[in-house]
Amino acid sequence: MAHIDLAAAPFNLDDDAMAWVSTTLAGLGPRDKLAQLFVLMVRGAPETFLDTVLRFKPGGITRLFTPDLESEIGLARDLISGSAIPPLVSADLEGSRMSLPFGTAVPNPLGLAAADDVAATEAIATIMAREAHAVGLNWSFTPVVDINAAFKSAIVGTRSYGSDVDRIERHALAQIAAFQANGVAATVKHWPGEGFDDRDQHLVTTVNPLGFAEWDAKFGRLYRAAIEAGVLAVMAGHIAFPAFVRELDPDAGGEAFRPASISAVLNQTLLRQRLGFNGLIVSDATAMAGLGDWGPRDVTLPEVVSSGCDVILFSDDPDADLMRLVSAIADGRLTQERVDEAVTRILALKAKLGLHKAQLPPELETARAVLGDPGSAITAHSVTSRVPTLVKDTQNLLPLSPARHRRVLVFSGDIVMPLAPGPVAFSVPERLEREGFAVTLYTPGMSVNPRDFDLVLYLFGDETLLTRSSIFLDWMKLTGGLFGAMHRYWHDIPTLMISFGYPYYLYDAPRVKTYINAYGTAEPLQEAVVEALLGRTQFAGNSPVDAFCGSEQARY
Repeated sequence: MAHIDLAAAPFNLDDDAMAWVSTTLAGLGPRDKLAQLFVLMVRGAPETFLDTVLRFKPGGITRLFTPDLESEIGLARDLISGSAIPPLVSADLEGSRMSLPFGTAVPNPLGLAAADDVAATEAIATIMAREAHAVGLNWSFTPVVDINAAFKSAIVGTRSYGSDVDRIERHALAQIAAFQANGVAATVKHWPGEGFDDRDQHLVTTVNPLGFAEWDAKFGRLYRAAIEAGVLAVMAGHIAFPAFVRELDPDAGGEAFRPASISAVLNQTLLRQRLGFNGLIVSDATAMAGLGDWGPRDVTLPEVVSSGCDVILFSDDPDADLMRLVSAIADGRLTQERVDEAVTRILALKAKLGLHKAQLPPELETARAVLGDPGSAITAHSVTSRVPTLVKDTQNLLPLSPARHRRVLVFSGDIVMPLAPGPVAFSVPERLEREGFAVTLYTPGMSVNPRDFDLVLYLFGDETLLTRSSIFLDWMKLTGGLFGAMHRYWHDIPTLMISFGYPYYLYDAPRVKTYINAYGTAEPLQEAVVEALLGRTQFAGNSPVDAFCGSEQARY
């Protein structure tokens, strides 16, 4: 097995921890070593999957948490008591709608970047980590260090800290430090860097198109900074980086477009050797088409490990996937040495988190106390109030008042959330009604007489969504027909457009005169926007992206 210095960063293990890693590895049989490579996604009621998970003995799980705190604490306790080797329990803690459903409502990365206060980001990350740790979660697949370069990229959108590398680095390092100081391992993603391809790796292998020098000044800088800061994990995406592959092999041909998740060149040569990363490499979700595009699972799954990933993320059929690895070892495509190296790093992460020591399982009352900390709510409210960003107001519409804008016509696409069964209505109209406005919700086919309204309000709630090729202003869907889609009211009625998610709707509506970005759809952000609309607070956000989409037309 290749030597791994577990006393070096980022693990920095002491003698007792290293001995535990060595002894535990030696005590595992071939089958259980392979099982440690898997992190399985579990969702729904624990009784529907707990026995299966405990029988399989994975290295960890990723939990899609339910709002039932008592059930989640029970699950964490059952996992710990039923596992011979303590499991990693992971989630995507990205803020806003990608937060613990029973946790403090906090802004997402793009919202934090708009506030652009590193201390605020550290405070929010601390809240998230403390709450996660209290319910047994010890690993997060964040921060996202992708760059909002291609504004049409639906998959980067609100998950990133924006388009400026300096700003991304500041906030990502603050999040890493806060998470890891509070018992939650951080993961930078998506290696080797997303955001210059406007497609979604859930649907296709995406491409980082940068030349190596430009990549090194952007993504190379971000990953080096995270590594120097001691980040414990890197997530290898289903993203190709042809410039680096061709630097080593000008005749690489189609191999230049091999995704990082199964690329030894990107994981071993670039990440481990050139950048010096000694921590854990986890693949992105292996069910994604960005990997499935490349080849059949019988071929690609063993390549995830042989190419340098230490963890296989998610499996629809763990037993079948385990046999795929067994077959690959039997025919030499995957070596036992490589498996042992990967398991060593998995165990090292567990030891770094203190899981090798006797530990008290999560307690319901302790979790309730942490989740109910009034200081967390005060901090989150303070930061959230600084997120909404007034991009433009060329008609001097704001602030709103019932005296001037009482009759409001609302066009709403509703809130569309990742993994949710359906859209959710905005609370903004109800909030305005409580302030004395008379609100009418537009319905398809409705006849609109400009004399009947004092304000037209467009509300959009598309946060970053998985498997959406693109996010755009769908006028046909919004208005319910061809003729409605072509009609614009802002010459006859004062008009305001607000996005509580995707920040680039000016691409589709460049002539709207007043436009606001809020980046997230959570209730505290809707409240913060209404407060700023009424002039009670300032629009303090500083746009972390080019909301004008490179168009001078949109500025007027």
